[in-house]
Parts: sequence; C-alpha cells; structure tokens
Amino acid sequence: MIPTLNASVRLNACLEALSPARDSGVIGEVIVVDGGSTDETAEIARRHSAKVMMASPGRGGQLRKGAEIALGEWLLFLHGDTVLENSWTDEAARLMADAPEKAGVFTLAFDTEDWRARLVAKGTMMRTRWLKSPYGDQGLLIKRSVYDEIGGYADMPLFEDVDIVCRLIKQKGAGGLHVLSCRAVTSAERYVREGYGRRVLKNFILLMRYRFGAAPSALAEAYR
Repeated sequence: MIPTLNASVRLNACLEALSPARDSGVIGEVIVVDGGSTDETAEIARRHSAKVMMASPGRGGQLRKGAEIALGEWLLFLHGDTVLENSWTDEAARLMADAPEKAGVFTLAFDTEDWRARLVAKGTMMRTRWLKSPYGDQGLLIKRSVYDEIGGYADMPLFEDVDIVCRLIKQKGAGGLHVLSCRAVTSAERYVREGYGRRVLKNFILLMRYRFGAAPSALAEAYR
C-alpha cells in the first residue's frame, strides 16, 4: 500500500525495488492510493502494473482505503519516496514465518551521505527501539488479522503512523513491534530544503502538540 500525492520524483525507484518481490510471489499486488496528483504519479504506478485508486488527500485515509481492497494475508505499507533494500524480502519472510503476531518496521536511512542525515536517522532508530515510536517513513509490515484487530489506520492527515503503532503496543505490548535491520531509504529533501536542525525541531514540536491533544488537521497545516 503506497499513499501518493505528486510523488513522481521517487515513486519509480520505490516501485522498482518491489519488483523482485512481485516476481517471486512474495508480493501479490501493489496498490497505489493517490490523493489527487497533478504530475505523472498515476502513470508511473500503472507502468509498474500497480492498482491505482483515488482518495481524498491525507495519508491515514489513503492507507485505510488501500487496505480495504487489499487481498493479501499480510499488508506492507510504504511511502512513495521510500526505497527498500534488496534484502528486505528475506527478513520479511522470517518475520512472517516465525512471529506472525508482530508487526515489522524497517531501519531508517536517507538518500544522502550528509552526516546530519545520518545523525537524524540514528536518532530516529534510537526512538524506535527505546520508545517504540517509528515514523511512516520506516514502513509497516503487519498481518491482516492483526491490522484488523487493532482497528487499522485512522483517517487522519498526520501522525497516522504514530497512532497505529500506539494501538499496536497497547494491545500487543512492546514486543509487538519488531525492528528489521534492512534499510528503508527515504528522501532527505525536506530536511535539505528547511535545514536539518529546523526540521528536527519542528517535527518534535508537532509530535508534542499531538501528544497533548492538538487536532491532526491543524498539525498537518503546520507540517506543510
């Protein structure tokens, strides 16, 4: 499941990284849920034989709609600017076979060797392991029955990733989240454009506002 909105710059690489898994049968279908792109996002998705459906913009709602039509026993949620390393299928297969009650997230990395990007990724992984608080950039691999049990993605424009993992941990305990060592390489464009320090501080403030009850719709406006 891939939610998109004008994602043409990175979507091709994202989908190409999934092609070997489709060829081997690990992935049965790819669903791209588009929020009204005005670029070539939908055309790129179709060229990769993905199912394309339209939805109102907002990642939570887009992911939820995609999950509603998905046919697989397992669901993989991935952002359109994230590229999984080739080894992901091996780790995913082990998780699905050995710990089907757990959900998996990947190890975050950015598409640059800038030391500031590596520092941000390291901090994110510390938070993921210690606080069980990953972001959607790390993907989410979860069994359909577990996804349904915790209520799936909420139709919210921001922090849908934090929300679903919180519900997972509440029902399954801290052991319900497994960190895969395979990297999910995502775009650092927003950090480069806004400045690493400013972007990290902004994300932290938004997260704290969310934790203290601010409306996701208001936070989404600030995030942009």
